[in-house]
Amino acid sequence: MLKVRHLDQFYGASQALWDVDMQVPRGQCTVLMGRNGVGKTTFLKSVMGLLRIRSGEILYDGEPIQDRRAEARASLGLGYVPQGRQIFPLLTVEENLRIGLPARHDGLKRIPDFIYELFPVLAEMLGRRGGDLSGGQQQQLAIARALVIDPKLLILDEPTEGIQPNIVSMIGDIVRRLIDEMGLTVLLVEQKLPFARRVGDRFVILDRGRCMAEGAMAELNDELIRQYLTV
Repeated sequence: MLKVRHLDQFYGASQALWDVDMQVPRGQCTVLMGRNGVGKTTFLKSVMGLLRIRSGEILYDGEPIQDRRAEARASLGLGYVPQGRQIFPLLTVEENLRIGLPARHDGLKRIPDFIYELFPVLAEMLGRRGGDLSGGQQQQLAIARALVIDPKLLILDEPTEGIQPNIVSMIGDIVRRLIDEMGLTVLLVEQKLPFARRVGDRFVILDRGRCMAEGAMAELNDELIRQYLTV
């Protein structure tokens, strides 16, 4: 579904990503892994059009999208949950969710019922401001907001960061349900190894802005973990 070829990215004169090649197969969860500061979030922002790439190609369903604006990529079916959630704290839960509706292809003007099925706590808090929610509730809201646009590819940047264990478990269940029952494709940045193993079908490891290893999740062995993931 998503294919990235020879992607180079810079911050000023400093190169952050080096000739990155990556594929995200349809109907699977690909987990992008690596220590802090190796370029994982930079890669996601490049895919979403939040950072303009210096060189390379980003293909979505075979079509190049590297020159499209970020909002156009959302309309193509790319849903993005950024690190830190970035919900609108002064808007209500319902208002946060409705923000994604204009990006839908089917013209739906109401929040889909399945959102409240996946996240029943949000149905109870529609009138509450986003900034008044707990961290776990805000993360659920951020994921739900991305799902409102009816994405085909859901991109999650460390969705378990700072979240209590029971919510982490619930998010894992939801990610697998989105893939197995609803046919979504997921690209996930995650540092918690047990969570990555649980939800991921494939892994890709970044180190110092370069792809160092990839494969089926069962192939993520102790040597790779020691070399690229252990702090």
